[in-house]
Amino acid sequence: MSSVKTKNLTPLYAFIQGLYWMNFAAIMGYSGFYLLGSGFSNTEIGIIIAIAGILSAVLQPVLASYADRPESPSLKKFLQLLLVLQLILGISLLFCKSILLTGVVYGCGVTLLQLLTPFINSLGMESINQGHNLIFGIARGMGSVAYAALSYVLGIITSRTGITAVPVCIMIVTLVLMGCLALFPFTKNSSGPTGDNSKKQTSNPLQFLRKYKRFTIVLVGCILIYLGHVLLNSFTFQIVQSKGGGSSEMGTATAIAAMSELPTLFLFGYMLKKARCDIWFRLTGIFFTLKSLGSLLAPNMTVFYGIQIFQMLGWGLMAAASVYYVNSIMDAEDAIKGQAYITMTYTLGSVIGAFLGGALIDFSGVNTMLLFATISAAVGAVIIFFGAEKTA
Repeated sequence: MSSVKTKNLTPLYAFIQGLYWMNFAAIMGYSGFYLLGSGFSNTEIGIIIAIAGILSAVLQPVLASYADRPESPSLKKFLQLLLVLQLILGISLLFCKSILLTGVVYGCGVTLLQLLTPFINSLGMESINQGHNLIFGIARGMGSVAYAALSYVLGIITSRTGITAVPVCIMIVTLVLMGCLALFPFTKNSSGPTGDNSKKQTSNPLQFLRKYKRFTIVLVGCILIYLGHVLLNSFTFQIVQSKGGGSSEMGTATAIAAMSELPTLFLFGYMLKKARCDIWFRLTGIFFTLKSLGSLLAPNMTVFYGIQIFQMLGWGLMAAASVYYVNSIMDAEDAIKGQAYITMTYTLGSVIGAFLGGALIDFSGVNTMLLFATISAAVGAVIIFFGAEKTA
C-alpha cells in the first residue's frame, strides 16, 4: 500500500462524482422528455430503457472481470474509453434523422451510463486502498447535490430551447468529466495490496458467485430492495396524485428525499468509526421498507412529505454503505467485479420495476403497486440482514 497520503483527493473525486451524476440527471432524468419529444410513445420509451438496463446488467460483470485482471488497462483508462464513447453518442444525437436511429443511440447512451457506475465507485475505493486521502461519502454526497442542481437548471433550459439542450448538456458534462479524470492521479496496482499475484482469478460468474456464497445471497436481497425503491421513484407522480397532489407537490417530495440523503453521505466516514460497515448495510433494508410502507399508508401529502425522511437511512445510506461493504469483503483481484455485481442489482431492479410498475397500476391501482413494493423491500431487507457477513 502506498504511504503517500499528503494529497487530498476528495475535492477532485467529488467533481468526478458530481459530473457523473449530472450526466445521470441529463440522460436518465430527461429520457422521457427527450424521447417523447423525438416521437416515441411511453411504451416505446419503457422498452428502450429496459433493453438498455438488460444490456448493462449483462455487460457490467463481463467488463469488470476483465478490468480486474493484472494485465488489463487501469480503471482510469477504462473510464476514459467509456467517456469517449459517451461523448460520441452525445454528438450523434444532434445528427440523428430517423426515429429508429435516435432510439438506438439513446439506448446505447443509457447502457454506457450504467456501465460507468461500478468503475466510478471502484476508482474511489481503490484510491483509498492505495493509501490516498479520500472521503468517499462526501464525494458521493456532492454527486447528489450536482444531480439535483442540474435537474433544476436543465428544466429551465429545456423549457426554452426544447430537446436539443439534452445532448448538448451530455456533451459538455462529459468533456468536463474527461478533463477532471485526466487530472486524477491513479496508478493501477496490478499485484493488489498484499503483493500476492498468485490468487486464482474468478472471471467466470459462476466461479465468482461460488467463491462469495453469502454475497450471492445479499445480491438477491438487493434486487428485491431496489425493485421496491424503483417502483416508488419511477411512479412518484402517480403516487402523489393518489394523495391529492400534482407535479408541484411531486417536485417538493423529490427535493425533500434528495436533501435527506446528504447528511448520511457527508457523515458516513464518521459513522464508520461508530459501527462496522455491515451493521449500517443491514439497516438500509429496514428504512427502504419503512419508506414503502409509509408511502402506502400516508393519507395525504403532508404525511407523504414526512416519510421522505426515511431516504436518509435508506437510499442515502445504501449509496455509501454498499460500496464500502463490497470493498471490505472482496479480495483485491475481485474488487471491481464486486462493485459491478452490486450495481447490477439496481439495474435489474430497475428493469423489473419498469415492466411491473405500470402493469400493477393499470390493473389494480397505485395502492396495489405500493403494497407490492413494500413486500419486495421487506423480503429483501430480511435477506440482507441475515445474509450480510461481518466486516472488519
